[in-house]
Amino acid sequence: MAVILQLGALLLSATILLTGNGLLTTLLPLRAEAEAFPPLSIGLMGSGYFVGFVAGCLSVAYLVRPVGHIRVFTAMSAIASVIPLFHVLTLEEWTWWLLRAGTGYCIASLFLVIESWLNERTDNASRGTVFSIYTTLTFAAIIGGQILLTLYNPGGFTPFIIASIIISLAAVPVALTAIAAPAPLTAVRIQPFRLMRMSPAGASGCFAVGLVNGAFWSLAPVFASSAGLDVRGVATFIGVTVLGGALSQWPFGRLSDRFDRRAIIALAAFLSALTGFSLFLASRFWSPGVLPLAFLFGAFTFPLYALSVAHANDLITDESFVEVSGGLLFLNGVGSVVGPLISAFAMRLAGPDALFLTSGVICLMLTVFILLRIRTLARPPTMHSADYVAATDSGISAPVAYDPRTEEMPAPEPEQEEPQPVR
Repeated sequence: MAVILQLGALLLSATILLTGNGLLTTLLPLRAEAEAFPPLSIGLMGSGYFVGFVAGCLSVAYLVRPVGHIRVFTAMSAIASVIPLFHVLTLEEWTWWLLRAGTGYCIASLFLVIESWLNERTDNASRGTVFSIYTTLTFAAIIGGQILLTLYNPGGFTPFIIASIIISLAAVPVALTAIAAPAPLTAVRIQPFRLMRMSPAGASGCFAVGLVNGAFWSLAPVFASSAGLDVRGVATFIGVTVLGGALSQWPFGRLSDRFDRRAIIALAAFLSALTGFSLFLASRFWSPGVLPLAFLFGAFTFPLYALSVAHANDLITDESFVEVSGGLLFLNGVGSVVGPLISAFAMRLAGPDALFLTSGVICLMLTVFILLRIRTLARPPTMHSADYVAATDSGISAPVAYDPRTEEMPAPEPEQEEPQPVR
């Protein structure tokens, strides 16, 4: 409890920031649709956010090193709070793309600062508890942002002002905290191809989750609106999906700690595919089923990132946790850039409900790939070098970039997933 109280300022800042960003993330596609932006342009905006997000993850260490965590946090908060106001000053599609990229850069920088700070100020005995609370607050804040959206007309200026105010307030707890700043962030080497050879299942899972969830955060409000939901219904749709993801993290995590993690990834991906196909059909033939299916989609899809990260960390030998987490974050970010473009193109051809048809196909492909890996390389089902830890993906906040289970040190050497190098 003492640790939680000590880190309360950081957790409060993260919660406030996610509330504002959650509001903005759903607001912008709705406003863009109201301004007659085509689905491809809205998808490009989503991709722009993740381009900025990946850039922030790769470069924030160089910002923190000369000036420190607090100055970077306050500067990024100021920039992130100004950007929503620019969205209502111009309706040029290319300008909105640049603004979304700027928001992605700021959000990635802010959460990597917070998470590195949390990680350094907790020890191994309390780290799991701290990051579990952090993940819970993450989901709660995203839902809180959806609730705020229901209070204002997205066609007006007010919700953008509210988002700006909330993001600005996120800087206050960090700026006034008495907690000593951590050591400067270390730039992480990104070696995605090496990571894919080391853990094909984990790397592919992170990339596929980026494809699906990047498209969801960018285009789900457009889908919900086209399904006949009003602003309150759209916010409820997003909130219900997030709630499903929050409630399913623990049971999927427990299953993955007891059985072959790849089998649990395949199970979650298969159920996600079925739910995606069902959402596609329900939006056309059974509209009352959209919300229950949204809950199930979040329940089966959102844990996939943490499951994939845990599986990749099971196979670490000489690589550090930080390097592997950075590589997985990069693959997830690349998937999040490409995913909205694929889904937007499908929506242009087949209608807004093609969003979940595309997601279903991607999850089904992931299922088949994981099952082929299991059949090709059978391993003892309980060979885990570390326990599952719940984590969000990069949809709205940064995932845990610094592994919360251990210090940066090599893990015990398990059996490699690939007995021979891939040539």
